[in-house]
Order: sequence, then C-alpha cells, then structure tokens
Amino acid sequence: MQKKGDKVKFSVLIPVYYKEKPEYLSKSLTSILNNTLKPSEILLIEDGKLTRELDVVIEKFKKRCNIIKIVKFDENRGLGFALADGVKLCKYNLIARMDSDDICHSNRFEKQINYLNENDVDIVGSSIIEYDNNMTQKLDIKNVPVTNEEIQNYILKRNPLNHMSVCFKKNKVLDAGNYLPMDFFEDYYLWCRMLLNGAKFYNFEEPLMDVRAGLSMVNRRGGIHYIKCIYKFEISIYKLGLINKFELIKNLIIRSLSAIIPNKLRLILYKKKLRKRVMENE
Repeated sequence: MQKKGDKVKFSVLIPVYYKEKPEYLSKSLTSILNNTLKPSEILLIEDGKLTRELDVVIEKFKKRCNIIKIVKFDENRGLGFALADGVKLCKYNLIARMDSDDICHSNRFEKQINYLNENDVDIVGSSIIEYDNNMTQKLDIKNVPVTNEEIQNYILKRNPLNHMSVCFKKNKVLDAGNYLPMDFFEDYYLWCRMLLNGAKFYNFEEPLMDVRAGLSMVNRRGGIHYIKCIYKFEISIYKLGLINKFELIKNLIIRSLSAIIPNKLRLILYKKKLRKRVMENE
C-alpha cells in the first residue's frame, strides 16, 4: 500500500478490437485523461488488427500524452485472453478496468483508487448509468450490492459487479488464477474464484460510469450459444463448490428461460425485474 498523501500509481486496462467505433474510443480516452486523479499508465490491448480509423485515434492520443502503452496481438482471441495478458502486463498493482466505448465520471479514479489503496479491500466497483448507443438517452441505473457481505450473498444469484466499473489489485487477481476464457462470463467467473480465494469486495452506491447499453446488448443475451455459455459457467462454479446442486438447477432454469424468450420480452424483463435495487430482494 502506498502512503497516504503520495500520488497513487495505477494502470488503466482497456481491450480494443476492430469493431469498436473510433469516436467511442476517443470519448472514452478523453474521460480518463479528464479525471481528477490521473493514471500512471493506460494499457491498450489491441485484440487483433484494428481499422485505420482506430489506429488514427490511438496515435493522436499517444502524441497527446506519454502514459499510453500499446500491446498488439495479430489475432482476435477473445476478451478472456486479452484481459489475462493485460493484467500480467500492467506495470502497477492497482488496475482500473475500462471498456473502449464507455465514459468515466471525472471523480471515478479519485474515489475508487484511493478507497482501494487505503482500505482492506481487493476489488472496488460502482453502480453505472446505462444509455443508448449514442449516449443521448438515459435508459436506467444498474445498481449493485455495496458491502462485502452483501456482495458475497448476491454472487450466488447474479453478477455483483459491473465489470467496466471495477478497480482491483493485480496480485489478488493473479492469486485467483487471472481471467480465463468463459464467453459472456469472464468477469463473473473471476469474481467467484477471487471470493473463494478470500478476496474482499466493495461497490460505490453512486454511479461512476456512463455505459452504452442499447438493445444490441440485450439481444446478445439470448439464443442457443448463450444458453451453452450459461451451462458451462454454472457447472464450473458448481464444481468450485460455490453453489450447491439445488442452486445450480435453479440458476440454470432461470437463466435459460431468460435466454429463450423473445428479445423484446427480455428487454422488458431486464428493465422491470433485473434492474431493481438489489437491496429490495435481500
């Protein structure tokens, strides 16, 4: 832990791949540089070859500041592999996750990184504000459980952390085995393993991120492939001993039913049921 009053050194880890829109990446990087607490390193993991337009944006920001580091991979291997390599390559033990199309609030790092550095906690997230893809229409606020106890109870039912909002300690992530390939559930699977390894969690109740979460995001949470991913994840955490057989069957039924209903109905369920304040169900 760094001494209180010293400038806290931390990395921001961002995977980028060719389908990202250049203007989204530009706004995302701008929000990082406009934070009241500046990172010591921004590590961009290029997961496969990017478009010329994305290369132009990255080059512009590299000229603007000297803290951006680029790691390139010729093939798109998927989020789990990109993040696993990124965690190992980050220079500092404190790491802030960031998606290449989302926006940090200006006080995000000041709140989360300082809390992570000064308290007995290993991973810190926050609530997020969800917008349409153009960031013009506010859709909802995705709340999360706050305390370590609440998070440990909630993790048996749903993902207790908003992935793009988290800041964590590199050594604790590596101790739990780092990110592993688990389509749609790379982060959730990591939190489960960190929990079983003794990690402590905290979420800021206030939103610290603006996130693009349009209909396309809901559409991806359906279909046969997604159901197969659900089964792989749920069986994996059952084998870890995190959930029992009854919880396994219950989770498989609930998640599978959500995945097979029509997209429009899933969107209604997503907004009306799954975005309630989590404490209402405790």
